[in-house]
Amino acid sequence: MRVLVVTAVAAEAEAVATGDAVVLPGGYALTRTPSLDVVVAGVGPAAAAAATATALMASPEPYGLVVSAGIGGGFTARSPVGSLVVSDAIVAADLGVDLGPGTPEGFLPVDELGFGRTVHLPPAGLSARIAKAVGAVHAPVLTVSTVTGTAARADELTARHPRAAAEAMEGFGVAEAAVAHGVPVVEIRAVSNAVGPRDRAAWRIGDALGALRQAFQQLAPVLQEQP
Repeated sequence: MRVLVVTAVAAEAEAVATGDAVVLPGGYALTRTPSLDVVVAGVGPAAAAAATATALMASPEPYGLVVSAGIGGGFTARSPVGSLVVSDAIVAADLGVDLGPGTPEGFLPVDELGFGRTVHLPPAGLSARIAKAVGAVHAPVLTVSTVTGTAARADELTARHPRAAAEAMEGFGVAEAAVAHGVPVVEIRAVSNAVGPRDRAAWRIGDALGALRQAFQQLAPVLQEQP
């Protein structure tokens, strides 16, 4: 099974695999290795979707799996800094309408409004095997367009998604493109910071990138399996 890994930035891609990169249409840098390809997409769900679709269409051979990978924020009750999270659901957490605090509805996702979707489900067996192989929490990963920077926002997300273990900015975009091309998708996040008040002094980006690198070193046998 050939795997496409999508990261937001070059440092994440280098943690997954190293090698010479080719440039895809749109200027996306893609590193090819014998078992997987890694594309640098840019930040946010729209950039991630565009790069994923480009890589899927440009590949000379079909992919069996797409992985959204990188660092992210962790909901500390479930995933402390330095831990890994593998998605059992990829959730667009802020795609909908916000009716404000104190209203009966609060936040309504687009699927409850009758159009669109906010959840993609990775292959259950494969995502569970990946989580077990790397010692990760197996739980929903939230995609947000604005990173959480307050306790109130963290509490709101936890109330709406009590099982969520991490948030990042690309997973749902990657999933939208992968599913449109008929390819299964999973998300892997290494936790660099806590979801909540912004405290840059507490970030552990280097440690998270190290955890991501180690995870992909451990994953080769699992990623060769069919989803």
